[in-house]
Amino acid sequence: VREATRRLAAEGAFLLSSSGRISAPKLNNDRIEELLSLRGLLECELAIRALPRIHTALIERLSLINGSIDEMIVKENSVGYMKKNIEFHRTFYLRSQAPSMLAILENVWLQCGPTMRILYEKKIRHRTTYNHRLILSSLRDQSKDSLISGIRADVTSGMEMLLA
Repeated sequence: VREATRRLAAEGAFLLSSSGRISAPKLNNDRIEELLSLRGLLECELAIRALPRIHTALIERLSLINGSIDEMIVKENSVGYMKKNIEFHRTFYLRSQAPSMLAILENVWLQCGPTMRILYEKKIRHRTTYNHRLILSSLRDQSKDSLISGIRADVTSGMEMLLA
């Protein structure tokens, strides 16, 4: 447990004081903008790489996950929402066959997680899966430009809550 705690602190998921107290890092606007930029770059690149490998069964799986996200919003379950949202993106991005990029992105998600969880608890009823539906439509149409727009809109809408 100590080693896992140290590793998560080293990856920026939380802060570990010299006394052993664990806390969520407070993200200032500069840090939020940096994480937003990283997410935008990485997620768009992973999406582009995944697009040629998309098939109907995967789109159906992503649609089911998206339906679960809608359920989490209705139930105001912020933890469930975050888990399903990451499952949606991770399931899609695994098709990119770019494990190093995905690992870096997961670290960025990890750094955003604690702060976003707190905000989602307060604002989850205002969330929507509209951007995911745009992404799904783009995958069905094999539209790269539309896909990138949907990814950017999804990343931006989530991170805007942190900047508010």
